[in-house]
Amino acid sequence: MSKLSHYDSSGRARMVDVSDKPITRREAVATAFVELSAAVLAALPANPKGNPLEVARIAGIQAAKRTAELIPMCHPLALSFIDVVTEMQPNGISIRAIAATSGPTGVEMEAMVAASTAALTIYDMCKAMDKGIVIREIALQQKSGGKSGDYQRTSA
Repeated sequence: MSKLSHYDSSGRARMVDVSDKPITRREAVATAFVELSAAVLAALPANPKGNPLEVARIAGIQAAKRTAELIPMCHPLALSFIDVVTEMQPNGISIRAIAATSGPTGVEMEAMVAASTAALTIYDMCKAMDKGIVIREIALQQKSGGKSGDYQRTSA
């Protein structure tokens, strides 16, 4: 295992210097799942706050663009692409977030923040019906580009 890069030799947290890294295309895909009861799923189209899936999609996109403001050691990135796709499943909503940039550092955190925020937004918009909603399985599924190369999640 490599050493943690966000700490200096004395153990203090630090932002990694990426100024010498080459600018390459980088892409990441993250997912999340929001477990909903059958009653909440059936009520989604009639939500008085609006369409929760569309609001979640927009919230995820917006959050990805603000990742560096939320995660202290993340670099501010100029995203060239971000999208969030939601899909109704028999027991909830699956979320897939895709982020891309051309830069010296990856977009894994932007994809993860997008998926997480979309999931939290679904919770927020549906909590009046059920406080027992569960957000689970937030995970990086794949990434490409950069010094560490490509990654593909192998476990479910």
